[in-house]
Parts: sequence; C-alpha cells; structure tokens
Amino acid sequence: MKFTDGYWLMRPGVTTRYAAEVADVRADEHRMTLYAPVKHVSSRGGMLNSALLTVECWSPAEDVIGVRVTHHAGSGRREPEFALPGAQPDVGKVHRDGAVVELSAGELSLRVDTSQPWLLEFTAGGRMLTSVGERGTGFATDDTGRHFMLGQLSLGVGELVYGLGERFTPFIKNGQVVDIWQADGGTSSEQAYKNIPFHLTNRGYGVFVNHPGKVSYEVGSESVGQVQFSVEDQSLEFFVVHGPTPKRILERYTALTGRPALPPAWALGLWLTTSFTTDYDEATVNRFVGGMAERGIPLSVFHLDCFWMREYQWCDFEWHPDTFPDPAGMLARLKQQGLRISAWINPYIAQKSAMFEEGMREGHLVRRPDGSVWQWDLWQPGMALVDFTNPAARDWYTGKLRTLLDMGVDCFKTDFGERIPTDVAWHDGSDPERMHNYYTHLYNEAVFELLREVRGEGEALLFARSATAGGQQYPVHWGGDCESHFNAMAESLRGGLSLGLSGFGFWSHDIGGFEGTPTPTVFKRWVQFGLLSSHSRLHGSKSYRVPWDYGEEAVDVTREFTLLKHRLAPYLQRAAQQAHGTGVPVMRAMVLEFPDDPAAATLDRQYMLGDDLLVAPVFTDDGTVEYYVPEGPWTNVLTGARITGPRWVREQHGFHTLPLLARPDSVIPLAADDQHPVSAWADGVELRVHAFADGAERTVVIPSSDGPGEVARFHLRRRGDRLHVTTDSPRPWQLRFGGPAGTVHTQPAGTMEAGLAYPA
Repeated sequence: MKFTDGYWLMRPGVTTRYAAEVADVRADEHRMTLYAPVKHVSSRGGMLNSALLTVECWSPAEDVIGVRVTHHAGSGRREPEFALPGAQPDVGKVHRDGAVVELSAGELSLRVDTSQPWLLEFTAGGRMLTSVGERGTGFATDDTGRHFMLGQLSLGVGELVYGLGERFTPFIKNGQVVDIWQADGGTSSEQAYKNIPFHLTNRGYGVFVNHPGKVSYEVGSESVGQVQFSVEDQSLEFFVVHGPTPKRILERYTALTGRPALPPAWALGLWLTTSFTTDYDEATVNRFVGGMAERGIPLSVFHLDCFWMREYQWCDFEWHPDTFPDPAGMLARLKQQGLRISAWINPYIAQKSAMFEEGMREGHLVRRPDGSVWQWDLWQPGMALVDFTNPAARDWYTGKLRTLLDMGVDCFKTDFGERIPTDVAWHDGSDPERMHNYYTHLYNEAVFELLREVRGEGEALLFARSATAGGQQYPVHWGGDCESHFNAMAESLRGGLSLGLSGFGFWSHDIGGFEGTPTPTVFKRWVQFGLLSSHSRLHGSKSYRVPWDYGEEAVDVTREFTLLKHRLAPYLQRAAQQAHGTGVPVMRAMVLEFPDDPAAATLDRQYMLGDDLLVAPVFTDDGTVEYYVPEGPWTNVLTGARITGPRWVREQHGFHTLPLLARPDSVIPLAADDQHPVSAWADGVELRVHAFADGAERTVVIPSSDGPGEVARFHLRRRGDRLHVTTDSPRPWQLRFGGPAGTVHTQPAGTMEAGLAYPA
C-alpha cells in the first residue's frame, strides 16, 4: 500500500509518523528493546503530545533476528498467529559499547548507534546486508480512521527480490505491488492462491513478515530503493534471515516455520484425472485406465474430480449413486491394478446436502456476528464454510473423510480455501481479517493430519491449491487454474519457481492446462515439462487429458517421459529427501543453484530438477528453445550432446527431446525398472557419469522408497584415465559414461569395488 505522493508529499488524507531516534534502551543478555520517539526530542516538553514506538529485538534461531514494532500495545496479540516450530529461546547475545548496542545471532548482527538518528543496520561477516533508516519504521493513519504499521528495508544497487509465494507475475519482484491476500484468481493475474509473506534477495538474506493477515508490499514501487511492507494493525513483526546462499536462507526459514513432510514415493508416478466438468462414470474411469495400459503408459494414481459426488451437494462426501453404484467395489478393482486413488474435496458445504443441516444444527459452520450461518452462491448455491477453529467441526469434517479412507481412497485433492469472508465470527474468536489467509492452513492441516494418522507417517499426501506460510509442511501443492496455451505454461513455471523460493519443496501443475483444450503441440510440450516436475498430473476442465485425444505422437511422448520419470525415481526421491531435510525444493530456480552467476539471477523459463539436472521446457510451436548453460561441460541426457558453458544456446527440438542437461561431474542414478515409480532401485541401478573431470569425486546415494533413509551408496573418483567405484551395495549395478549411447560396464552382484577405464 502506498502512503506517499512521490518523494516529498503524503497522499491525501494520510498522516505518517516515523521513528526518529532512540530515546532509551532496555537490554538483558539476550534481548533489547528500543524506545523510539517519532520526532527529535531536545527538551522535556518535546516528549508531550507525540508517539513513542516500542521496538523489541531478539533472535529465535542462529542467523535469524526478529524485530517487533508496536505503537499502541493495548490491543494485545490477536489470533491466529503463525506457528514457529523452530523458534528457540535466548539465542541472541546483546553487546553494548558506549552509545552502540548490538544484537548478534550466529554471523548475523543488528547494530544501533543510539547517539545518531534512527538507523538499524543488519550485517553479517562484516558486510552490510540491509538497513532500516529514515521512514523505515513507523505508522500511518488515514482520514477513515485506519491505522497501519509499516517497515522499510533498503535495497542495494543490483539487488533483486524473489518469493512472496506462488506468483505468476514477473519472477523478479522489483517494481511490483504485492498484496498477501488469498484469492482464486487463476494464473494470469496479480492474485495468488499461495501468498507467503517471505522474500529473499540475491544479497544473502531473506525477510519473513510474521503476520497472517493482509501484508501489503511495495517492492521498490513506492520508494525505489526500499522494500516496504505494511499491515493494518498496531504492531508489525518481521525476521531477517541470513544465508549467505539462497539455499541456506531457505534452510533457516523452513527450520523456523516448518519443513515439508516427505511424500510417499508412489506419488512420483503419473496421475490421471477425470477432469473437472466432463461427463464420467465408472465405465469412463475403466476406459481411461484401460486405455493407458493398452498403450503401454504406466499409471500410478487415478484422481476423481468433483462429480464423484452429486451436483449441488459438494461437499457431502457421498458417491453419486447413478454414476458410481458400487464405489467400494470400483476402488477395490482399481487398486487390484496397482493404482492409488485420489478424491477431490473442498471445505464448502452446499445447502442442498444433508451435511448442511447437520453442520448448522451442531454449530460446525462459520457464522455471522448475528449468529446466522454465513452463506453465498458464488460456488455452490447457498454454500457454507466449515469452521476449522472449532475442534468439534474439525472432527466432524475429518470423520466424513475417514469413511472414504476406509473405503480405499489414498489421498485427497484439497481444492479451494481462498475466498474466505471477513464479515464473520469464528468459533475461537479469531480475528476475521487474519483468518482470511490462515483458513487454508487449518483446512490442509486437518486433512493432512488425518491421512498421517490413518495411513501412517510417510504416506500422507495432499494435492492442495491454496497455502500460506507454514503450509509447506503439508505437500503437495499444485498451480491452480491455468489456460491451455504456452503463455499459461510459462506463467505456471514462474509461479512454481517463485513458490520454491518461498519455502515449498514440492509443486505440480495441470499438464495440458486447465481451462480450454490444448493443441496437440501444447499438450506434448506440457507433457515433457510435467513429467520433469516433482509431481505429474494430467488434468483439465471441460475436456479430457487422456493422451490419445491429442494424437498417436502424444501417446508416444507421454509413454517415453513417464518411463523416463520412473527411471529417474531414485534421483527424484533423493531430491525429495533433501526438500524434507533442508527445505530446498525439488524444482529449483537457477539462482538457487548458481547464486554467483549473474546470468542465472533472472532466469524463469528453465530450472534445476534436483542438484544435477537442468530442464528447459519448450514454449514454441516450432520447437525452438533458448536457454542458458552455466559454466562447464553439460551433457544432454536424452541425446548425449555436449554443450560447454557459460553461454546462451538456441536449439530446435522435436517432441521426443528437449534440453535436459546433466551437470558437469554429476552421476545420475537410473532405476532398472521403468514400469513403476517404486521398485528395488539399487538392484541393477545404472550410474550415468557425465563429464567427470580428472580429480573429481562424487558420492551417490540410492534412497529408500519408504522414508528418509538409504539402501545403497556409491563413491566415484577419477584419477587420470581410471574411474574408481566403491559401494556398500551387494546387488548388481551398471555404469554408463555420457549419454544414452555411452560405454556401459555391468557389474555382477557383490562387486564392492571396481576400477574402470575412463573414455578418452
């Protein structure tokens, strides 16, 4: 939100007050509180008829410093608040040297010179990260009586801002106005389903605004050298998170707000859905499943979208008796074919359903301040909203889902949760403005924790559309409603990369696009992109996404890339374990892997899939693709072609290839079984060695498919013209040099050490 009119003036009706200096400091060993008048006080009379800001500073974790600025404290802290599971007491250390007071946590320090005008300086390793100066701490009021707290952090020359959730606007946030406010806005507007008040920059730090309600950002868009954030409240709390690398920033941020759970490995395979408003019944489901099998396309998950329930009755969790007369039998028959089952749900209760009357009677639905049930017609006629702040309502809702799990459903697509009203009274007294964004967190948490309870640790999985800070703990998330063309495909990728830089480890999207029907060209290119994402789902709105609807070549492309993803499963599972353990996403913006390469800073049409694979999706009808290759000799995994960077490349690809490059000195483990996402990965595993330089060493972990552990480990080192491999695996394994046609060495079971000639 903008308060100024240019540099000199305020907007009509707006009054601002900013911290001017430090009048007093209270400090103990671990915390300090600054008292900041909003004008220079030269005499005792100057302290009258004016405001005094209370600025509390502490550290909840190493290399993280929190700042809370309060104008009037009488309103107290309002619910809900973000949980900070990683917060620790008494981490910071306060030092005083004359007029200078400093709070340190690890390498990060906050320095204040109380003899000077207001200035907070955040430094690490003797280097200035950012600062809060004149107009950087204060509040604003307008002529309607609203009160806003605001903060500003300086931006250096060339400093770029990333994150703030899954945003489909330009990848670099500089110059943008961003409101952290959940909305069902599709993928082609400034609105977002997943709004996260966290950003990071290419200068070694991130900032988390700890406010679950609306946070309004001006990212160099009001004062061009500042990131400003404001809330309509009497206090504002934020945390500065030091890296220095982007990966370390994400590690520390997710350690504070929660790490992603590890999804089950079976979810890495291909998902197929009935699509949204299409006609379908059990015969349609069987035709889709059988059609995939007949065409040699392995399917892992089948998803039933809205109309598994009766129209006008979403969500009552009752199967449509006309189209699914024997749901338990159908699910059993699908599971006999090796499929997992996903079912669509949302947190809205239509008036026509019996659940509406039950929920209203038992007090499980959100009410207006006058006690009446809140309703509208914007989605389902007369729909109401489950009040997840009420433990009884939560149990009531999840109890309905428990019946579906007992029937054979494995996971849920938790759709919606964004259009949450603010003219309501919540059961626990939560502030309605704060609950607008936070509602989705309670919704996804309730469903995820039920799955964890019923299915067990490591088996819980959502396909969620909306989220806020901390929602990364309940994966997987998908990108929402996009159109079916190349622009929408690129929008979706921007959103996913932005979400990954906001602490979310797993992300998917609707292959082929949601709205409309893709051309065969768009479908085939989206299939390549989708099957080189962390999770892969074919889904549409008014048209099906079975590949044979888009031609025989689309069938071939879908088969080839599904089999490729199955072979990549051990590599992808290891990347998933990293996301679970560190918060670093599976799909990574190039700046995350190459923070010291200036050319990588702005790239948003390519990404790294795990540590070692570069993916550049094709967004053109003629197959032309432009992408950037970082330093060193990279190898196309599909063709074996060698490309040495740093350089920009323009290529043309048919539908069976795209730029999928292996990093120099990388070793990619490929499963022997290409028919299933989960197999005995270490049995016959192929180690694909790419441009291994003399002196290079690499350890390759073959992960467990049922948790964060491992089943085998290989250590490779090159010395001159010899490659030495040692392993703890008693199973047979293969080694291949370079691309798919490279030299192969097959090692029998029990080969714990091998010395191989490295190709000239």
